Amino acid sequence: MDDDGVPEGARGKLIERKQDWAREGRLLTGTTADHRQRLPPGQRLVRDWPVLDLGIQPDVTPQKFRLDIVGAVERPFTLTLDEFMALPQADSVSDMHCVTQWSNYDNRWRGVSARTLLERARPKPTASHVIFHAHDGYTTNVRLDQFDQPDVFLVHSWNDAPISRAHGGPVRVLIPRFYLWKSAKWVQRIEFRATDRPGFWETRGYHNNADPWLEERYG
Repeated sequence: MDDDGVPEGARGKLIERKQDWAREGRLLTGTTADHRQRLPPGQRLVRDWPVLDLGIQPDVTPQKFRLDIVGAVERPFTLTLDEFMALPQADSVSDMHCVTQWSNYDNRWRGVSARTLLERARPKPTASHVIFHAHDGYTTNVRLDQFDQPDVFLVHSWNDAPISRAHGGPVRVLIPRFYLWKSAKWVQRIEFRATDRPGFWETRGYHNNADPWLEERYG
């Protein structure tokens, strides 16, 4: 068992199965689409929000929550949940697209914009990539210019309710223009770097960029 009571064998089998999907090119249609087309290639529309994780759902209580902003920034800082909630809050509506082929339209979010965090942290001129570290050991990566967008948020609410533990609460990343694995759940640390560092799935056969309209499921 791991620290969350999940059998290591079951977790390993899940990871192995998804690596097989990458090797086999599972769900690939071989087509691309203009970003103005709302439903990306190979996706199907759902009305719910399926739960997908590595078999671990960390219990990040309000008392345990800390968000560390570190790395190639002029002003690294740490936020408690109360301090995070005291930052300027904003509402956003966006679609979600998961690499497992489902999409969900018109999700209502509330949280702190990436640009609010960037303004406070002041990335150094050398910073080019952002790495998200989660409480379950998960990591994923994006370029700094992809993080520095008006639709990117750290969100705490979905459809007017707190984001559940199963979906990455109390706070998760939201980057709606990419497959959902780039929107790390249970975010604990945001690291700014001068070089890229592919994350958990990116080192296991998934695409480093993850644009749904270009069908960048695997790479």
